[in-house]
Amino acid sequence: MPDPLPPRLLNRELGILAFNRRVLAQAQDPAIPPLERLRYLCIVSSNMDEFFETRVAQLQDLLEHDINSTTPDGLLVADALQLIAEDAHALVREKYRVLQDGIYPLLQSVGIRFATSGQWTTAQQRWARAYFEREVLPVLTPIGLDPAHPFPKVLNKSLNFAVLLDGTDAFGRNVGLGIIQAPRALPRVLAMPQELGEHRYTFVLLSSLMQAFAGDLFPGLKVLGVHQFRVTRNSELFVDDDEITNLRTALQGELRARHYGDAVRLEVAAGCPQALVNRLLRENGLKPEDCYQVDGPVNLVRLQAIVDMVAEPTLKYAPHTPAPLPHWPGATPELFERIRAADVLLHHPYDAFAPVVDLVRTAARDPEVLAIKQTIYRAGTDSALMEALIEAARNGKEVTVVLELMARLDEETNINWAARLEAEGAHVVYGVVGFKCHAKMLMVVRREKLGRRAPQLRRYVHVSTGNYHIRTASHYTDFGLMTADEAICTDVNQVFLEITGSSQFAPLRRLWQSPFSLLENLLKAIRNEARHASAGKRARIWARVNALLEPSVIEELYKASKAGVEIRLLVRGPCMLRPGVPGLSENIRVRSVIGRFLEHSRVFYFFNDGKQDVWISSADWMERNLFRRVEIATPVLDPQAKAKVIAEGLKVHWRCPGNAWDMDAQGQWKRPRGGRTRCGSHQALIDSRSP
Repeated sequence: MPDPLPPRLLNRELGILAFNRRVLAQAQDPAIPPLERLRYLCIVSSNMDEFFETRVAQLQDLLEHDINSTTPDGLLVADALQLIAEDAHALVREKYRVLQDGIYPLLQSVGIRFATSGQWTTAQQRWARAYFEREVLPVLTPIGLDPAHPFPKVLNKSLNFAVLLDGTDAFGRNVGLGIIQAPRALPRVLAMPQELGEHRYTFVLLSSLMQAFAGDLFPGLKVLGVHQFRVTRNSELFVDDDEITNLRTALQGELRARHYGDAVRLEVAAGCPQALVNRLLRENGLKPEDCYQVDGPVNLVRLQAIVDMVAEPTLKYAPHTPAPLPHWPGATPELFERIRAADVLLHHPYDAFAPVVDLVRTAARDPEVLAIKQTIYRAGTDSALMEALIEAARNGKEVTVVLELMARLDEETNINWAARLEAEGAHVVYGVVGFKCHAKMLMVVRREKLGRRAPQLRRYVHVSTGNYHIRTASHYTDFGLMTADEAICTDVNQVFLEITGSSQFAPLRRLWQSPFSLLENLLKAIRNEARHASAGKRARIWARVNALLEPSVIEELYKASKAGVEIRLLVRGPCMLRPGVPGLSENIRVRSVIGRFLEHSRVFYFFNDGKQDVWISSADWMERNLFRRVEIATPVLDPQAKAKVIAEGLKVHWRCPGNAWDMDAQGQWKRPRGGRTRCGSHQALIDSRSP
């Protein structure tokens, strides 16, 4: 009998951990500059924080409410959590091995050293004590534990120190343990004066200062040990849709509570006594498998500061300057003529983001512009785009901003922008309760007189795969399309009306929209390719997404593969589809691109009997994007723009595999044969813009 087929779906959480292994491999790549390798290590740490705050937290909640619940791949949640813990522990051990055996020695070889308290010279000791007494000691509040001072509930991801003590305090109480929480305002990495070290850069971690001088906080007591620890908590926001009267007010309350959600992970420094580990676990309601003992700082994310503190360009990637758009008129009304003449396609970060800013600034100042409508998911704390929208409101334009307050980890920033926009008279809509507004849309309404005809209103739109965030546009890959196509503009306007005016869904002429038509049209397009293949015609599906998790899409791709459709999928992160399984998916290849830029574009390509339909989208192939978010997919109609998306969004990643990984039928990722010796797609696209 033939071997039974493996389960049709892979596990999502194990896929996320596998993605972080691919990122960690960047930190070990000798071809990458030293400080960039450190940056990749920090990215893995940041990703793991979010993984525990969201994915692990959700599974733990699910298990608590239903012990028999299962994950989409068929595992009992309890079994899935066990597998996740085993894999996560192995990944964390590897991460710290890379730090100790790879990154630290590498940085020291190029003149960057970390000085621990036991290694300080007499001069360094004096400097460290003076800094501690001047900058650190005044803002610390030590807590000696006794019946009147129970174990504190420490902030999510805060740096804390458990200090083992011996002796009695001023009131005669026996004190065995003290807790110190480091305020977030304190820098975690300090640069020693250059004259105090043998290297050009000598850094001291805040944890080293605490190790050396914690006794100053407990005078008269003997310090037996100082052990850093960190607690990660559930950071999901819980807002009852049925009880909301003001979403912004409800969220502000939840944001305060987020810092004290249920604990999901404990990190402690290696060498922490087991009795203390057990105490920390017990105080936080955690199990032994939730504890991660680490050989180094408990929060590697903070080492990211060193990349900016070291002014050595040779230790970083060569500066990349996005290419200006040829013949672009800048922030002048002539840009509307340019968009009317032909669609404008931008591929960030290879193409400059400036034309998008120019569009909003021009609209804010042009007396012929009557209205601006824009969705904002993430904009950042310092945004020229948001300032332009505020300027437009001041100038009397009708400004409507659909501001998604539930953008994970950006809620507070968006609340602040909402207040500023409303203060200037802009209409601010907080998305749709129960459906995150993730679509990226900008619409400008302008009064124009063309020829002898009476003035008329014309719409211009910009749609994108990525956020209106100027900083991330420099290192996230995204496509943006500016167009005056009447049908696309009408559709975008209709989507805005649905969001702001509570209108019924009406069929759209060009766009696909979640949660209404995007999945249905996506499945139709896949089935259409399968029909062409069954009829003996050439059939091809190429796609590029951040994650492939939706079972109904995966099942249709399996069917299309069986029909003979050539399927190539670029999936940056987790992928639950199994490629290359005989009799199921032998015509499917899955590749992940990991490199200098974060792959963020979503592109869908269907050969369609030679018509070559191309879509750019804000939506991944995930349940949340297809059912619980407002998303759009936009067709690329202009022949030149379409060719650019196919060449730069899809083909280059198969042609230049230097930064690629391929998945096998077991869900394992490997470098393509000969891939490391060849150019990567990111560098190829940078080179394509070179003079």
